[in-house]
Amino acid sequence: MNKVYCCFPGGKHKALTFSYDDGRGQDRRLVDIFNRYGVRGTFNLNSGLFDRDPDRIRPDEVPELYRGHEVACHTVTHPTIARSPLPEVAREVMEDRENLEKLTGYPVRGLAYPNGSVSKDIEELLPMCGIRYGRVVGSSEHFGLPENLYRWQATCHHNNPRLTELGEQFLALYKKQYLYLMYVWGHSYEFDDRNNWDRIEDFCRMMGGKDDIWYCTNIEFADCMDDFSRLRFAADNSFVYNPNARDCWISVNSQPAVCIPSGETVRL
Repeated sequence: MNKVYCCFPGGKHKALTFSYDDGRGQDRRLVDIFNRYGVRGTFNLNSGLFDRDPDRIRPDEVPELYRGHEVACHTVTHPTIARSPLPEVAREVMEDRENLEKLTGYPVRGLAYPNGSVSKDIEELLPMCGIRYGRVVGSSEHFGLPENLYRWQATCHHNNPRLTELGEQFLALYKKQYLYLMYVWGHSYEFDDRNNWDRIEDFCRMMGGKDDIWYCTNIEFADCMDDFSRLRFAADNSFVYNPNARDCWISVNSQPAVCIPSGETVRL
């Protein structure tokens, strides 16, 4: 019987993603750094605060500025939602989605919890609001895959003293029987506050351009995992059908990864 492993796109076994909150003006410089080194991430915006704070990204900037990255929800007005009635939470999320989707032209399906605030009831509410994942605050300082995408914790904040050390550890990972994810989060205005833009630029320079890393947004990672769960294998793993709209990649018997094209059945 074949031994099958899921792979990231292109047959890679490592993924890197970023998540930045609030949509402040410093996102312009951060996106430029990301684009320069070929890394990608998710930007979580409060659409109800665009016009209340002149330091925030303007709505008309959103489509072009974040092109190639993901725009996700951060609620309309950034309340501490675990203290709010559930109907209010639903309104905060749905209104944010609607506003952001008018700007991006695609379904907005991610959320960074404002103030890191979440509850079990909110977790259960989010799928009904069309949200596929929710990012919490804090750092795991490991590269394991999330067990619960509605309590998704990043590897580290960019100001974590171990950022470079963790990046070096991630680059050194080579065992392809595992999948690894490094996830960095923060707020772009913090680079001005601490005068440490060199920190993120050095990190992106170190991490970018690697053949064994998939550079993805948060929702692309979630979709990749969901796509793999929908693959339909023969009982003996001798063939597989891919019902997804995207190609999937798998490794069979420790051989180089193969692509399973969208809508096709492939003999393994």
